[in-house]
Amino acid sequence: MRRDANPDFVEALARGLDVLRCFGPERPAMTLSEVASAAALARPTARRLLITLEQLGYVHADQGRFRLTPRVLELGMAYIGAARVWDLTGPHLRALVAQTGESCSIAQLDGSDIVYVARVAVPRLVTLSVTIGTRFPAVQTSLGKVLLASLGPDELDKTLAEPGRSGITPRRCPQREELDAALREVRAQGWAATDQELALGIRSVAAAVRDGQGRVVAAVNVNAHAAETSMGVLLEEHLPRLLRTAGAIGADWEAWHGRPLETVPRPPLMPPR
Repeated sequence: MRRDANPDFVEALARGLDVLRCFGPERPAMTLSEVASAAALARPTARRLLITLEQLGYVHADQGRFRLTPRVLELGMAYIGAARVWDLTGPHLRALVAQTGESCSIAQLDGSDIVYVARVAVPRLVTLSVTIGTRFPAVQTSLGKVLLASLGPDELDKTLAEPGRSGITPRRCPQREELDAALREVRAQGWAATDQELALGIRSVAAAVRDGQGRVVAAVNVNAHAAETSMGVLLEEHLPRLLRTAGAIGADWEAWHGRPLETVPRPPLMPPR
C-alpha cells in the first residue's frame, strides 16, 4: 500500500530510507529477515533494497548479516555542511561551556523528536549518551519544549501525532492539557526547563535561536546532572548566559543566511594567441 496519494511520491525511495533507518545501536547488524521485519517490508522487497544499498556503498553484507557503512554519514554531514551549523554555533557553544562547566547542545525538530545537530560536552555523570544525530522525544526535553512552543496549533497537532523514532521511553508522559499549559508558559517566558522528565538525573534549560524575522530555527541548552547541579543554579546562574548565547547565535545565523549571493556567467575563455 502506498503511504502517500501524491502521484509524485516515490515509494521505492521511501522504502530504501526505511531500511537505512531500521539500523541502530540495538540493531547494528541484521539478517535479511530481520531487516524485512524491522522495516515492515516483504522479504523480496527488502532483499532488492539491501542489494541496491550495498552496490551504492551504504550497506555491507558479511556472512548473511547486513551493516551500515561509514558512507551513510555523508547523508547527515551534507545537511550539517550545507547549513554550516557547526561553523555558526561551535564558538558560542564552547564559550557557554567555559562559562557554565556544563555540556551544551543545539537541536532542531524532526517530527515529534528533537535531533542534536551540534554539541560540546564535558565529562559528567550521564544516563543517556548524546552525539550528533541523537534523537529524543521532544515533549520531555527542554530543547523540544522550546521548539514545540514555536509551532502554530495545527502544526503542533500534526507534529505530536507523528510517531517518535528515538527508541527512548521517557519517565513522564504528560497529558495534552498539561503539555499545552507548559508550552504557553514557554512562549510567555522565552525559555524552557525540565527536571528528570526524560530520564533519571537529567535536567536542563533551553532557549530559542531565532532568525532575523523572529522565527525559531533551533534551540540551545545547558544540560546538567541532578546530582551535581541544582535547578537553582541552572535558572539563576546558567539561564542568563544561555539567553545571551542564544541571541548571539541567532545574530550569526541571520548574518550567514542573509548574506548577499550573486551568480554571474563564467567569462568566456580567451583563445590562445
